[in-house]
Amino acid sequence: MMLDHVSLCVLNLDRSRAFYAAALAPLDIAILFEDSSAVGFGKNRRPRFWLNAGGTPSGPTHIAFIAVTRADVRAFHAAALAAGGTDNGAPGLRPQYHADYYGAFVLDPDGNNAEAVCRNAEA
Repeated sequence: MMLDHVSLCVLNLDRSRAFYAAALAPLDIAILFEDSSAVGFGKNRRPRFWLNAGGTPSGPTHIAFIAVTRADVRAFHAAALAAGGTDNGAPGLRPQYHADYYGAFVLDPDGNNAEAVCRNAEA
């Protein structure tokens, strides 16, 4: 992993919190910190993806989350759509990126492009 953490400024923290909590649950990414101005998501007690209230969104931004399996990618996509996201690319292979690149894309409430990607070959 190259980055320690990433932060997005969002227009409505509660709305974005609910969206990402639902969309990231299939990837085993949970809320690890929250207060009135920020929400931190991560694994193993380490928030790595942050939502910040206020400021001006710099978007649209593209953020890709690691999925262990292709089923996780499909579950992310379904959960994100159910949470109010907009489809921006159904789950599937994207061989133009990599032979085993399996991803799905959803626009979040602020128009950011959220992706789940599995780079493992299907077993």
